[in-house]
Amino acid sequence: MVSYLQVDSLTKSFGDLVLFENISFGIAQGQKTGLIAKNGAGKTTLLNIIAGKESYDEGMVVFRSDLRVGYLEQTPSFPQQINVLQACFHSDNEIVRLIAEYEKAINNHQHTDLENILQRMDTLKAWDYERKAKQILSQLKISDFDQPIDQLSGGQLKRIALANVLITEPELIILDEPTNHLDLEMTEWLEDYLSRQSISLLMVTHDRYFLDRVCNNIIEIDRKQIHQYKGNYNYYLEKREERMAALTAETDRAANLLRKELDWMRRQPQARGTKAKYRIDAFYELEKKAKQQWTDGQVNLSVKATYIGSKIFEASHVCKQFGDLKILEDFNYTFARYEKMGIIGNNGTGKSTFIKLLLGEMEPDNGHFDIGETVRFGYYSQDGLQFDDRMKVIDVVQDIAESVDLGDGTKLSVSQFLTHFMFEPEKQYSYVYKLSGGEKRRLYLCTVLMRNPNFLVLDEPTNDLDIVTLNVLEEYLKNFRGCSIIVSHDRYFMDKVVDHLLVFKGNAEIKDFPGNYTQYREWEEAEQFVQKENQKDKERQSKEPTQTNALQRNNENKKKKLTFNERREFDQLEVEIANLEKEKTTLEQEMSSGTLSNENLLSKSEKITKVIDELDEKTMRWLELSEFA
Repeated sequence: MVSYLQVDSLTKSFGDLVLFENISFGIAQGQKTGLIAKNGAGKTTLLNIIAGKESYDEGMVVFRSDLRVGYLEQTPSFPQQINVLQACFHSDNEIVRLIAEYEKAINNHQHTDLENILQRMDTLKAWDYERKAKQILSQLKISDFDQPIDQLSGGQLKRIALANVLITEPELIILDEPTNHLDLEMTEWLEDYLSRQSISLLMVTHDRYFLDRVCNNIIEIDRKQIHQYKGNYNYYLEKREERMAALTAETDRAANLLRKELDWMRRQPQARGTKAKYRIDAFYELEKKAKQQWTDGQVNLSVKATYIGSKIFEASHVCKQFGDLKILEDFNYTFARYEKMGIIGNNGTGKSTFIKLLLGEMEPDNGHFDIGETVRFGYYSQDGLQFDDRMKVIDVVQDIAESVDLGDGTKLSVSQFLTHFMFEPEKQYSYVYKLSGGEKRRLYLCTVLMRNPNFLVLDEPTNDLDIVTLNVLEEYLKNFRGCSIIVSHDRYFMDKVVDHLLVFKGNAEIKDFPGNYTQYREWEEAEQFVQKENQKDKERQSKEPTQTNALQRNNENKKKKLTFNERREFDQLEVEIANLEKEKTTLEQEMSSGTLSNENLLSKSEKITKVIDELDEKTMRWLELSEFA
């Protein structure tokens, strides 16, 4: 394969902090590489170095000559006085520079340079730049090309920056958190686009479905070194686990050797100054290796949740709109104890507004939210990073409490609690402004959880958090003895932590779906398929006025629609039937394993009989409702 990028022996440090040391890797033609590391390990710094936006201490970064490279920064910015289309001519790429060169030559009547410029314009198809810009912007759901930049949301700015990258059709694209601030529709569009295109990628993202479906190569920065995995995210997980197991075994062997060497060191003091010095040196190396604790530095989020009563909140006839934009219209909902709700929808459909109404930060036009007396909210907002940058990390947390109750009789000091959140002592006494974006997010999460809430409201909690932190946060939320509402565009995260969804479709249309995100997408695709088939039926019926009695009866059945409760029951049945099928399969496997005692075998036999009976009952009811769904 043709090499597009080669990084050799690269080292980068900030003062005494070494981010990575003597790392080497390459990106070949057709490789789509995901870069994974903990927050603060230097992912964005590495991308900035490769893009030529940041210096480095030692090593080399070499691109293939004449390679077209595009770079999407994590937080793009544009001058405030320009509009959307002008922003596409504000990027620093070869075609924009060539267009500027052409306009300068025309304005200054430099005809001697013009012939060469025109040839380059033809080669790069620069004449089509504006048309391509509008085409890409339209695909990214931006249609008002004259809209001022300062009126755009973070998601819209990200899409314009993405358009700037895609317009030039680069051979290698460098992407830093491309899905941050993108809604689910745009995330899935980008995922599909990058999967189909024959381009090369180097990408940092916390979106694990995105990594799995787009990338065919994973690079991990771990302890200042590079580890490569020739496969997608799922392959990376398998191989990394094998590497961790091998390292643990190696550490155990070193510990056993250390015990023997320690005994020798104690028995042989007279040998230390002469010929055994090599062995003494080896002993200290072995000691260092044996004491190495190979952990992922995982966050320990086992924080006590305050008791929560049976009444959580009731939304009664809530209405809210801004001008002609309807957010909620006669919305009613009773939230159950220990419920874990996910909220999804495109940007601008009212997800964050709903949260602000619930928390009392905004008043509804009509109706009200009735909150239970025992409810104690913990709110993690998109805009919550309002720390004093000149404060030290430990002081930020100490301002909230001197200790943290873990709920099992154990109390941690602030320093101990921060250590659980992967803030080592030297980092605790560092200033907030020195933290990476992800570390600030982790600190913010720490300040929310340490207040012992029993109802967590998390608005886009996954942005800027590393995958290690996300894994542990997911486990915490699954076991959280309280309620939660999570607004997120991270499909993987939603699949793991929510019981059901509120889907905001815009114009106050809200779908209550019993299941996670993947189940909802499967249901939605099935619905779209049925609608298309129904449309085909109508078209055939218009051409064939004479129908059979059976088809007429079928059409009569189709005219009857499910009530709201029946539709909800139908959706819930689909989820319950799938769960029962899984349970039945598990029981069958256990019963046929040959490892069960007679008592356990009898118990499993009784259980599977009940499961089959329940499965038959729910399937029959599902079939009844499906005639009118």
